[in-house]
Amino acid sequence: MIHLVVDGYNLLGVRGGLRGDVEARREALIRELAGYRQRKGYPLTVVFDGWRSGQAVEHGDWREGIEVVYSRKGETADTVIKRLAEKFGSDAAVVSSDREVTAFARAHGSTIISSGEFETRLHGAGARPIARKQAADDEEEDRRAQRDPKKKGNPKKLPKSVRQKTRQLKRF
Repeated sequence: MIHLVVDGYNLLGVRGGLRGDVEARREALIRELAGYRQRKGYPLTVVFDGWRSGQAVEHGDWREGIEVVYSRKGETADTVIKRLAEKFGSDAAVVSSDREVTAFARAHGSTIISSGEFETRLHGAGARPIARKQAADDEEEDRRAQRDPKKKGNPKKLPKSVRQKTRQLKRF
């Protein structure tokens, strides 16, 4: 079974930054992730930074069916996420837009979901608004038009890497 590992503050950053009452926003995110876990059934871990004002040891709580982990003082959430990606390997899906984290997780076989993409799935259960769907369709046409005219095969077929990513993301 796929284990979902979420970079908490990275996802909050997609929602408009970390200004205002961060604790209230963090609690709201935890509630939303718990609802997502109930709908989808995936084990879910959300990781928050504790490196500036955290405790001396990493600690985690089980809240509403999800594991909430705070990195220890002096350690970033990225380090914890990398450790989890290494532990779960291809059984993990990492939600982050941090290039270093996603590159590390991808190298260990994890599925990568950008924070913006996951935010859309979190609220719309995978549904895309019409304008975004049209933009995605236009991008797809542009990709197809850029193909080498000497290549053989079905010109309407998307590249293998795009098809693989689409297949992986359909689960979420």
